[in-house]
Amino acid sequence: MKPRQKRIALILGGLASLAVAAVLTLNALDSNIALYVTPTEVIAGKVPQGKAFRIGGLVKEGSIKRQDMTVHFVITDTAKEIPVAYTGILPDLFRDGKGAVVQGRLGGDGIFAATEVLAKHDENYMPPEAQHALDQAQKAQNPTVAPTAAQTAAK
Repeated sequence: MKPRQKRIALILGGLASLAVAAVLTLNALDSNIALYVTPTEVIAGKVPQGKAFRIGGLVKEGSIKRQDMTVHFVITDTAKEIPVAYTGILPDLFRDGKGAVVQGRLGGDGIFAATEVLAKHDENYMPPEAQHALDQAQKAQNPTVAPTAAQTAAK
């Protein structure tokens, strides 16, 4: 084999290795990504089918029901509601009326089976996506309401 052929074989082998590494990386990212949606989007059917995703909103007042290690509650964006079932220990800040993000899958019965629950960590902080979703839901319910501070700051 000539030196030129060896170099070409080495370059092709390197490119093939790089392609395999890129495919494995993209596959790992795709299987671990969890999209963020609101309850309104879930009810509208705008959720990835067969994949895990996140729902964010507020825990509906009076909706938390405990049964052994399973907790049933409702996540709302003030316009629509999604029932959630979670088995495990909840964060300390998880309460009625507080912000939460749940990750999991939507069951055929319409109940969201959560694998992870994240509670809002501060009274003043809300992820921009969650704030935008709440603002949009509130605007849809009452179109005559003046824009919020978050909407004004975004302009």
